[in-house]
Amino acid sequence: MRFFVLVLLFLNTSALMAQYHFSGEVSKENVGSPIYLSVVEDYRKSSRIYLDQIVKKSTVDSLGHFQFEGNNLKTDNRIYRIHVDGCSEEGAQHFLGQCNNSKSVLFIANNKDTVQFPTSFENQALCAIASTNPNSSLLLEVQLLKEQMAYDFMEYHSEANKKLNLEKWFDVLQNFGKASQEPLAELFIYDFLSDKRNETYGFYLQNLGNTDYYDRLSERLQSSYPNSSFTQEYLAEISTDQELANFNKPKSLQWKWPVLALLLLSLMGNVYFFLNRKKAIKTKGNSLFQRLTPQEQKIVQLILMDKSNKEIATELFVSLSTVKTHINNLYKKLDISSREEIVLLFKK
Repeated sequence: MRFFVLVLLFLNTSALMAQYHFSGEVSKENVGSPIYLSVVEDYRKSSRIYLDQIVKKSTVDSLGHFQFEGNNLKTDNRIYRIHVDGCSEEGAQHFLGQCNNSKSVLFIANNKDTVQFPTSFENQALCAIASTNPNSSLLLEVQLLKEQMAYDFMEYHSEANKKLNLEKWFDVLQNFGKASQEPLAELFIYDFLSDKRNETYGFYLQNLGNTDYYDRLSERLQSSYPNSSFTQEYLAEISTDQELANFNKPKSLQWKWPVLALLLLSLMGNVYFFLNRKKAIKTKGNSLFQRLTPQEQKIVQLILMDKSNKEIATELFVSLSTVKTHINNLYKKLDISSREEIVLLFKK
């Protein structure tokens, strides 16, 4: 009887300890290659690989398998990327965040999820997701819709067809985002539709004045992710774009200067917001730094000097595993999940 009580106690304790487990399989040609887990806090950085987003590194084993485990991620959903890197770690040429031999997948998860990436049709890797989180595969579904959209545009190249397709696909993508009930998927869609490099940008500015979708997305983001950096980024960006969209509408001359003044005030407000936020982060960083142990303070200073874990270990005359343990403790103590956030907190 006592044995069963101990087993039940162990199972309950394990359930309470949030821990993620991401694993999968890639082609055998990637055996021995480094594979990385990144967090994408800035939705404008979801289209390419950025080295400053990386939070964990692993290696593809002899069977083509990989896995990431731990409990250092956010407790609520975030966008994550797994990418396998065919470039050599030393001197890799990641021009604009790209490496010709890199393959990646974006997905949604949190600190307690189990996510698997099995090989799919014709042994394609990182193209399928099985997860305990029902939202994990939403970004893959959005990507499929974008490919269908591109096919529609290639069928006929007339301006009439372009206008009809833009109206259709804005509705399709935005309705998909709303139905998903996951604002992160909507941000991923918004990033694509509002990208100044895409042909969708002109129609996006028109769409701003013809729908309340973007205001409703603001409300959904503030409800689901009230204190996140990407919510604040979206609110500042949509405010400026709405002013720009209104400014571009035909108006009598008497309205142009007031609108321009409002636009300038909005831009100044955004600048003021970000400067105050930076000041608040610095003040918070100074306070938190004093609470760290002397060894943790040294590690923070070396991270600010852009030292690698190996270089920190050499500098402090400790093992690499000890450095990793200290950094994980820092993440927990500071409630962060990456070196980039350490830099934001403590860089002067």
